[in-house]
Amino acid sequence: MVGNIKKEIPHIKFDAATTENFGFEIIPIKKILQQKEQYDHNPELPHQLKFYNLIFFTKGSGRHFIDFKWFPVQENSLIYLTKEQVNAFDFSENLDGFCILFTEEYFVNCFSNLPEDFIFRLFNPQLFSPILQIPKQSEFINYFNLLHKEFNNVKSFNQKTIIESLFIILISKAESLKQNQTFHIKESSKIKTFQTFISLIEKHLSKSRSADFYATELNITYKHLNIICKELVNKTAKNVISDFVILTAKRNLINSNLKVSELAYKLGFDDPTNFSKYFKKHTSLTPKLFLKSILK
Repeated sequence: MVGNIKKEIPHIKFDAATTENFGFEIIPIKKILQQKEQYDHNPELPHQLKFYNLIFFTKGSGRHFIDFKWFPVQENSLIYLTKEQVNAFDFSENLDGFCILFTEEYFVNCFSNLPEDFIFRLFNPQLFSPILQIPKQSEFINYFNLLHKEFNNVKSFNQKTIIESLFIILISKAESLKQNQTFHIKESSKIKTFQTFISLIEKHLSKSRSADFYATELNITYKHLNIICKELVNKTAKNVISDFVILTAKRNLINSNLKVSELAYKLGFDDPTNFSKYFKKHTSLTPKLFLKSILK
C-alpha cells in the first residue's frame, strides 16, 4: 500500500507486494501495525481507499473508523469497505486479523458471472451495515483459512484461479450469512430502482437535490420513490439525497485541494454561505470546523 498525500488525509492506492500484482492481496493487521512508521500515511488516521477492502478480525475487540463514524468490532467481525470510503484503524486494543485488498478491475473480473443485484448488495453502505458478524462455527472461517493458505503458497499451480475461486466462495458464504442476520430485500425490482436512484444522484448532484427531480428521472411518483427508500433504508428520498450530499462533501473536504467555495458550486449550491448552512444543519459543524475535528 502506498499513500498519495493530498492535504493531510491520504488517498491509499493498491500496490501489492505479492501475487505478481494481479489485483489481490491479503495483509495481516499485525504487519500494518509493525510497519506503520514506514507508510506515507498513519493507518490510525483517516485515509481514503482507492480499492476494495474486506477486514476480517480474528482476535480481540475494539473499534474501526468508517466514513466518519466509529463502529465496535470484535472477534470474527467482517468489515466491508468499498472504493472511496474513508477508514482508520485503532491499534490501542488487542485486535488482530487480516485485510483482503483487491482492485476494482479484480472485483469486476471476479464477479462478472454473478447476478447484478448480488453485486449491488455486496458493497453498498446505503443498504447494509458495513459490519457482518461471522458465527464461530461458520464455513466462512474454513474457506478464509483455505484462501489465506493458497495466497501464501506462491509455488501453487494455477494460484490466481484457485484464489479467485475460493474468494468467490468466501464472498458467497458471507452473503448467505448476511441474508440470515440482517433485513433481507427480496424484491430485486426495488433494489434496481434504488440502485438507479443512487446512480442518478451521483450524476446530477450538481444540478438538483430535489427528490421530485429524481422521481421524474426514474419515471415514478415521488410517493413511490419514498416508499422504496423507506422500505430499503428506512429513510425518505430527501434524506437519502441529503446524506449523499453530506458524505460527498466530507470526502471532498478531506481529500482535495478545493476551497469551500469551489466545493459549494461543485455540489450545486448557488452561494457558499448556503452550502455552509446546509452542512451545519446536517452535521452541527461548519465545513472548516469539521475538517479541523478530523485532522486532530
